[in-house]
Amino acid sequence: MDERQLRVLRELGELGSVTAVADALFVTPSAISQQLRLLQRTIAVPLTERAGRRVVLTAAGRALADAAVGVETALAGAREAVDRFVDDPSSSVSVAAFHSAAAAFFPALVRAAARTGGPQIELADEDVAQGDFPALTRDYDVVLAHRLDHSRSWPSGLAVTPLLHEPLDVALPRAHPLAAKAHLVPRDVAGFPWITVHDGYPLGATIEAIAAAAGRPIQIAHRINDFTVAADVVAAGGGLALMPRWTTRYRAGVVLRPLTGVRSRRHIDALCRPERAVRRAVADALAELRRTADAVQPQKRVDPRSGRR
Repeated sequence: MDERQLRVLRELGELGSVTAVADALFVTPSAISQQLRLLQRTIAVPLTERAGRRVVLTAAGRALADAAVGVETALAGAREAVDRFVDDPSSSVSVAAFHSAAAAFFPALVRAAARTGGPQIELADEDVAQGDFPALTRDYDVVLAHRLDHSRSWPSGLAVTPLLHEPLDVALPRAHPLAAKAHLVPRDVAGFPWITVHDGYPLGATIEAIAAAAGRPIQIAHRINDFTVAADVVAAGGGLALMPRWTTRYRAGVVLRPLTGVRSRRHIDALCRPERAVRRAVADALAELRRTADAVQPQKRVDPRSGRR
């Protein structure tokens, strides 16, 4: 049985005929009869009987119709509770992000919530392979994910809020001979040791593209997913690395140089399930993420030609 069938049974008890119920519910008498037949299939005793030309309730039907009042009342209360939850700007919102996005966006979310009395933010770091980001939306309201320009788009069943289309520059020590160049090309950098991410994570494919464009293999010296740690290793002379231009803080001994000749940008997007995106608190959190993304655009961040902020 479902809510519509119980509603029809209740109305039949109150109005006394299938025709009257059909008029009250703005449907045809045959539609009412079909709902009654479907309901009867789930009940072992007759719910209706003929009284002349009319269909009326049996004693069992009247008992179920009386119970339907309580069911409708409970459902109405449940809907009201859901509506309050959906419209509540201060309800909790769980947000997961990979490390560099967490560093760029998490503090702003916390400050905004404290300043405006907005959603209760619950934060978590999730460093996963690119293909594993969509699955995280089962566990979190919002997932900050990244993918390369040439990689597959996110699944169509997700609500996607674009935040940044961020360049990936070559990070090198300030005293490195390549630091004197304003721009780098693959053949400039292919002969040096590299620090890159583990297999399956974004950025790895760009290293492969550099090798292909340069016509020679890349020597991978270290595999480090955390950009902050990788930047320290770069500063120590451990190799070159691809680094996001806007969302990572760099040490004084590291400079960035733009790379041309390969596609070297990443998308940072906020992913969530559509049913969660309709909540006001989630919408407010997404709006704050967009504002933060606007604030870390090039004019507010590192100049890749000089290494200065």
